[in-house]
Formats: sequence, structure tokens, C-alpha cells
Amino acid sequence: MEGLLSIPALLVIAVLGASGVKVTSGGRSLLVERLGRYDRQLQPGLSFVLPGLERVVSNQSLKERVLDIAPQKCITRDNVSITVDAVVYWQLLEHAKAHYAVDDLQAAMVNLVLTQIRAEMGKLDLDQTFTTRQDVNEMLLRELDQATDPWGVKVTRVELRDIMPSPGVQQAMEMQMSAEREKRAAVLRSEGLREAEVNAAKGRAEAVLLDAEAQAKQQEMLAKARALAAGELARLIDSSPSGSEALRLLLARDWITMGEELSNAKGGSVLMVDPQSPASLLTALRGLQQG
Repeated sequence: MEGLLSIPALLVIAVLGASGVKVTSGGRSLLVERLGRYDRQLQPGLSFVLPGLERVVSNQSLKERVLDIAPQKCITRDNVSITVDAVVYWQLLEHAKAHYAVDDLQAAMVNLVLTQIRAEMGKLDLDQTFTTRQDVNEMLLRELDQATDPWGVKVTRVELRDIMPSPGVQQAMEMQMSAEREKRAAVLRSEGLREAEVNAAKGRAEAVLLDAEAQAKQQEMLAKARALAAGELARLIDSSPSGSEALRLLLARDWITMGEELSNAKGGSVLMVDPQSPASLLTALRGLQQG
């Protein structure tokens, strides 16, 4: 003890006694009145007061504190009854102002918070109370911080924890949500059926188109094959005397087929040929190809 305190301090302690010695810990504040009037605020460490003349009237923490707001009933703008609870974080900045400006600081803050919450909930519809919760928190923070400034209090954060509608409203909300889900499911099913029908129609159209293209290609290939065969046959006839006999045999085999084709020719055309003359047959065949 002698290493920590000087001799004058020890003498003061001896004179004042234990009641005149005050030790203030860090993060706390003590207010001292002298003859009933505010005199000073004790700083952390060792302090002295005069017994009989001075006394400590308030001992408060300067750390951030939590104020728990019990659930309270509120009415929204669309006349729906809800229950709201909140938590408020605050800090005492000016001890003397808080002690002398308001009688019961914590009770005053609770009533102020409840009043602000009811006022903000009354400005919103039921759906907005859920979707704009963060905006409401920020609004409450600004209003409470401004309102508590004369008390030497700093409100650092406000959080709405639970917003609970009445049981009847909850049941109605659940029915509405169920109806919305059924509606979305019906829409999805109808869209799926429509897409399936569209895909089926596209498939049928593509199949018809592919079939037409295949027939066109087949006719084109058949025409090319006939042209190539006629050209090759003409070349054989022109280059070989024995080709005349081969041409007669081929024409005899296809005579009926050629007759059917000629009967279906445009304008009722008639092909006049001499079976005994290969040259006349070749000329008629080329004329048919060109027509």
C-alpha cells in the first residue's frame, strides 16, 4: 500500500475514513453532489469525497447496453393486429445529463421505443411490415437517437425481432399462400402442355418437310439416272453396229411402260417410231427427254 499511495494520500484516507474513499473502475461513472448540488464526475481510479458535505448520487456503466422490448400489440395501416418485439442497443455518453434530465432513464426509453414502434407500424400495410423491416429499423434508429439526445444517450442499433400477426390473420395468410402455389402450379402445367403440343406440331411439320425433300431428291436422282442411261445407250448405239439389236430388245421390254408414260404426256402427245429403225427410236427417245 505504501508503494502505491503517497504519504499525503494516506493522511487524507486516515482523516476521511473509509466512507470518504471512492474507487472508480474503468467503464463506469460516479456523480458527486456537494450540499445537494451537482459538483463533479469521478474519473476511473482513486477519488475522495468529504463525508457529510459530499455524496455519490449515481453510479452507472458507460458501456454499450441492451434494452429488451417485450412483445407489444400494434395495428397496421390496413387494420391488422400484429405483435412486435424489439431489441435496442444504447450507450450512456453524458452521465450528468441522463441523471438530471429524466427520472427513470430505462423506463423512459422503453416507453419511447414502444411509441415509435406503434407509430411506424401504423404507417405500413401488413405485407410491408415483412418486406421493409430493415427500413423500419433504420427509421427507428434515427428517431430514437434524436429523441434521446437530450438525455445524454446514444442509440446505436434497433432491431425488430418478431412480427407476428393474430392467429386468424396467420390462417388467412397460409390459405392465400396455398392458393398462390396452386395457381403457379396450374400455370406451369398449362405451359408444359402448350410446349408439348407446339413441339409435336413442329415435329410433324418437320417430318412432312423431310418426306417432301426426300421425294424431290428421289425424283431428281431418278431423272439423272434416266438421262445418264439414255446417254450411255446412245453412245453404245453410235459406236457399235451390234448395239441396234440391243436397243430393239430393250425397247421391246419397256414398250408397255413407255406407252403408259406417253398416255399421261401433256396435251395427249403421241410418239411415232419405227421399231425396225434404231435411229428413229433414238431420235424419239431424245425428243421425249427434252419435252
